[in-house]
Amino acid sequence: MDIVILAVVIAVVVLGALGGLIVGSRRRKPLPPPPPAAPDITAPPAEPHVGDEAETPRDEPRRTIEEVDLPGGPPVAVEEPPVVEAPEIEIEIPEPTAGRLVRLRARLSRSQNALGKGLLTLLSREHLDEDTWEEIEDTLLTADVGVQPTQELVERLRERVKVLGTRTPVELRGLLREELLKLIGTDVDRVVKTEPEDRKPGIVMVVGVNGTGKTTTTGKLARVLVADGRTVVLGAADTFRAAAADQLQTWGERVGAYTVRGPEAGDPASVAFDAVKEGKEMGVDVVLIDTAGRLHTKTGLMDELGKVKRVVEKHAPLDEVLLVLDATTGQNGLVQARVFAEVVDITGIVLTKLDGTAKGGIVVAVQRELGVPVKLVGLGEGADDLAPFEPEAFVDALIGE
Repeated sequence: MDIVILAVVIAVVVLGALGGLIVGSRRRKPLPPPPPAAPDITAPPAEPHVGDEAETPRDEPRRTIEEVDLPGGPPVAVEEPPVVEAPEIEIEIPEPTAGRLVRLRARLSRSQNALGKGLLTLLSREHLDEDTWEEIEDTLLTADVGVQPTQELVERLRERVKVLGTRTPVELRGLLREELLKLIGTDVDRVVKTEPEDRKPGIVMVVGVNGTGKTTTTGKLARVLVADGRTVVLGAADTFRAAAADQLQTWGERVGAYTVRGPEAGDPASVAFDAVKEGKEMGVDVVLIDTAGRLHTKTGLMDELGKVKRVVEKHAPLDEVLLVLDATTGQNGLVQARVFAEVVDITGIVLTKLDGTAKGGIVVAVQRELGVPVKLVGLGEGADDLAPFEPEAFVDALIGE
């Protein structure tokens, strides 16, 4: 009996213990997994494990933007902006030198014949008294012939008229023509030197005061040379005036001449040096150097002009130094000419705007002042209104045919 009771108690105890274990296991909740650790960007990438997706090979061809299906429809084609081509500059054929002289002579005759007609009218008077000779002298001085040349001309005319006796219009015209030609000079070499015998290219430097038409004259001279069959390089050494290089380049492009230029306010001597260097390398016939229009009162700028000349002569000696003068400035032009001649050796004179004044005597005065000839004259604003100076044609235009 006791044994049976003990067995029942043991069974109850065992069953109670098992029940507690089962209930405890049901009430215990699993712990949440720990948050993933932040990746270490400084650590090298881990080696892939078995079953991991392999990395795309680096040598796999990449797809272009056109091959990728973009959201929202097919890719939009990107249009490239149209290429705007610069307009081609048509090369002009300048008018031959011989053709201009006829036209320029007629124009000069219209603007200058007041001087000649005035002299002929005075000389045709029946009695040439002292008052008449003073009028003749005043006429010449008004035309800017200059004091010394005027006195010489009047003295010779008085002697020849006295010997001549009777004075027909034809005789007076011939007399006046001869004396004016003596003043101007017919035995002077007026050819612009651009063809040195021992080298290429010829080097011409153009100088002058602001407003005389210096850059324009350089461009027109390029046209004269191209019309004569020469090849030209232009040196835009006027770096003080912003528009000067553009203006000169435009002149050059019209006739196919290459322009060498530098930065604005750069060293003019450097530009001139490079222009001669380019001219040598290209094998052209002539290099024309346009310098800044310097005021004769500014000593520093005049010194700069002397520097340009010295730097250019490291390549080769200058063949011409042309001084551009405005014919309408009269005696003021002589003051400018004097100062320029002290800085550089002027070899020739270019008189511009000669058609805009009746003071053709400036030709005589400036030659006397500098001792160098007038080689070119400008008669108008046209591209081909620059021509070699011919004393005979000039005098005939002064006194009429």
